Amino acid sequence: MEHVHTRLENGVLSLILARPEKKNALTNAMYGALADGLAQAGADPAVRCVLITSQGDAFTAGNDLGDFAAVASGALVRSEMNVHRFLGQLALLDKPIVAAVPGLAVGVGATMLLHCDLVFLADTATLSAPFVDLALVPEAASSALLPARIGHVRAFAMFALGERLDAQTALSWGLANRVVAGSELQAVALAACAALVAKPLGALVATKRLMREAEAITARMAVETDVFTERLASPEAREAFTAFAERRKPDFGKV
Repeated sequence: MEHVHTRLENGVLSLILARPEKKNALTNAMYGALADGLAQAGADPAVRCVLITSQGDAFTAGNDLGDFAAVASGALVRSEMNVHRFLGQLALLDKPIVAAVPGLAVGVGATMLLHCDLVFLADTATLSAPFVDLALVPEAASSALLPARIGHVRAFAMFALGERLDAQTALSWGLANRVVAGSELQAVALAACAALVAKPLGALVATKRLMREAEAITARMAVETDVFTERLASPEAREAFTAFAERRKPDFGKV
């Protein structure tokens, strides 16, 4: 797929976001390619580890707002969007997932990291999850996973206030394994992947299954999806997307 490059080499399936001119904002087609890649990883015995990374100086600016606006206007049916398949594959894949984050990680760009087993950040990386600013709610089971990881007040500030974390703060809060110079990021992540590939895969899979309650995660995702879909159809969301298109500050007091 044009904007998601897939490469299988030495047991590592790399999924590379390749839309740098749009800060790797995720379209419906990109979500589909990512979901297909994770499904391949689960089914192919040649894949022992997955690496998710990106081209350019951003990881991803999150969901392409054009898709959100299309759902809000009724032009696109939320239930048919590939994001659901992608999140489901993230929740259920029991092979190890490594993330290499070179820069901006917004919305799902940050919440998907909660499903990665090793996370490496460039020293210029930032994480944010400003769902409320778009009149939306968290997804990817992050409404449960993020508070469990960093505590309620920190997670609420990220969701409700849109607070952005720099790489060192994310590291200190337990959202990453290591912060490195951008020039070293890919090498460090690939070295971690190589170390995982050398391990007994059965033991890795069993360990990951013990550490994650996949049924609880998918159940939370389902609840979030219902609320998210309701919010997309709300007057507040329409105002948020209209304001974005018109390059003005939204006025939620009038809706």
